[in-house]
Amino acid sequence: MTTIKKSASKFLASAFGAALCTIMVSSGSAYALSMKTTNFTTQPIGHNEFCKAAPVECQRTGRNIAPHQLTRASWAKIVNVNNHVNTTITPLTDLEIWGKMEVWSYPTNVGDCEDYVLLKRIKLIKAGINPGNLLITVVKQPNGEGHAVLTVRTDRGDFILDNLVGRIDDWRDTPYEYLKRQSTEHAGRWVTIEDNRSRIARN
Repeated sequence: MTTIKKSASKFLASAFGAALCTIMVSSGSAYALSMKTTNFTTQPIGHNEFCKAAPVECQRTGRNIAPHQLTRASWAKIVNVNNHVNTTITPLTDLEIWGKMEVWSYPTNVGDCEDYVLLKRIKLIKAGINPGNLLITVVKQPNGEGHAVLTVRTDRGDFILDNLVGRIDDWRDTPYEYLKRQSTEHAGRWVTIEDNRSRIARN
């Protein structure tokens, strides 16, 4: 989906993750704000092909799913999965891997942005987070290129797991324009995102 900088393949992990865990879990949820989604929209072609190959990954997840309750333990799992995938998968484009565009797959040692997302998502599902709270999300980078990230929907807001950055940010504090993501009720359906947020990070 995007040209990935190979220099982004390694990230600082444990020290930053532990500090972030303390900050996020100890902070209150008064300022939590989730993305606002609207109508159903088109499914990315790569995800459509992925669903045909692995239909069990693209089924209904349920109705009225409550956001994931973020605890110190679950935040640690999210940080660990994000760090592990970011530091063990080498970024390559679909053209470099497959010789064609938009091939979504679970990576073993190399992958494009959406492959990072798929691997993080399945690992967090296995860790006990409801699939309806782990949403593949399509964004536009400041340079205009498309990109895929994983949105983790929690009771403290929506957080972004990204292979281009080591840290986990509140979605409002990322530089992207949010376009669409998976529905919380069905992993094979997509909805548009109404991106009118204001950033919350302190300078």
